[in-house]
Amino acid sequence: MSAPTTVRSATRRLVGLTALRWLPVGLTTPITVLLAQARGLSLAEIGLLFTVHGVVVMALELPTGGLADVLGRRPVVVAGAVLHLVSCVVLATATNFPGFLAAIVLLGVGRALDSGPVEAWYVDTVHRIDPSADVAPGLARHSAADGGSLAVGAIVGGLLPGLLGGAGAEALALPYLGAAVLDVLFIAAVVRLLTEDGPLRVGGIGAALAAGARTMPGTVTGAVRLSVTDGPMRLVLLLTAVGGAGLVACELLGPVRFADLAGGRDGGAAVYGTVLAVSFAGAAVGAMLTPTVRRLLGGSTRMTCALLLVCGAAAMAVLAGPDVLVVAGAGFAVYYLAHGSTWPLLSAVLHTRVDAPHRATAVSAMSLAMALGGILGNLALPPLAAALGTEAGFLAVAVVVLVGAAGCLRLPRAQPAGNAGSHAPVAEVAEEAGPLVEAADGTLIPRVLGGVPEAGRR
Repeated sequence: MSAPTTVRSATRRLVGLTALRWLPVGLTTPITVLLAQARGLSLAEIGLLFTVHGVVVMALELPTGGLADVLGRRPVVVAGAVLHLVSCVVLATATNFPGFLAAIVLLGVGRALDSGPVEAWYVDTVHRIDPSADVAPGLARHSAADGGSLAVGAIVGGLLPGLLGGAGAEALALPYLGAAVLDVLFIAAVVRLLTEDGPLRVGGIGAALAAGARTMPGTVTGAVRLSVTDGPMRLVLLLTAVGGAGLVACELLGPVRFADLAGGRDGGAAVYGTVLAVSFAGAAVGAMLTPTVRRLLGGSTRMTCALLLVCGAAAMAVLAGPDVLVVAGAGFAVYYLAHGSTWPLLSAVLHTRVDAPHRATAVSAMSLAMALGGILGNLALPPLAAALGTEAGFLAVAVVVLVGAAGCLRLPRAQPAGNAGSHAPVAEVAEEAGPLVEAADGTLIPRVLGGVPEAGRR
């Protein structure tokens, strides 16, 4: 299939690939903790597995992002999907901690490989088609497809064990086998839809790998230097880490909390799957509404993100509140809605700080930051929950998210004009799309098409 020729067609491909990527993940999310518990693992061991996953992702995010920048997006995404497929099969059959550990390592490597290339492909494709186009609406649809497919997968994955044999270990493993089948469909879609002109060199994959090995260290070093020295990017990564800690609280403590509220593990998978489905759908809706919310707040990304994180902190506090299933479910859903709405805004800021050769690496840096936040959560929450209860874990994360809300007020008011990748201290224009943009002093001025190159392009 030929490359897309319009921004709309590129966005459709991004949405389709995103939906297929996250549907198998949604299918398995409601039963991961319950399956491990059914096969004899303790909550502390499960937290350790999550930590290993985060460490693997953190260690490989930048190298694999650099690999995608120099080798090509499509082969790296396919490799990640293959590893995800294998990890699903291993998780479905694992009966002890070493088996789960092997599967988690495979899962982490696959996650690191596919965390940035599709998004980077989309941004570069849009820039090629229309250098003046705003990528934020497409990234919002990308987040909506992420949340929507997770929602569909979560409700199916949560209900499937009960429909096919109860909440025993064998029934709980079925969603993983279904996820492996969906991974095959995703691989076929990537091969067909994720078109690119390069950068595979003449001489085949071996030559491309050799060239990539020579180029990748410089690509990664440049991204690391930017992450450390560029204030807005550094803040985006810190806020992403806060989001990662919040998600860990939901994914690690949530199944236990809802199993208790549902009266046991038999009903826990179905209840948690339903809550996850509603929450993922809320994240999708929130992502779609993000541009509207930002307009209502005067086009300010910093105020929008701060408001969303305050809502997320309040939702965490609700999860620690009364032992009422509906109330806890509402708090869970609101947190996901806030997180899903914040992500495209932070991602859009990130893309203003990098140029095309470093884009996938920068997206990987964002995923790395989320993984680091998750690791810290995985290390801190299990002992805290064991000593003081799951409510204390949710409250601790609520405080962290509230601090993140204050940090949002330091996000840049506007994007740099001219060469966005160089971050020169020049006059600024706003991130808001459309015929008017916000100047550094907050006033709206006309956008000069062609005179302000799209952020991230040299």
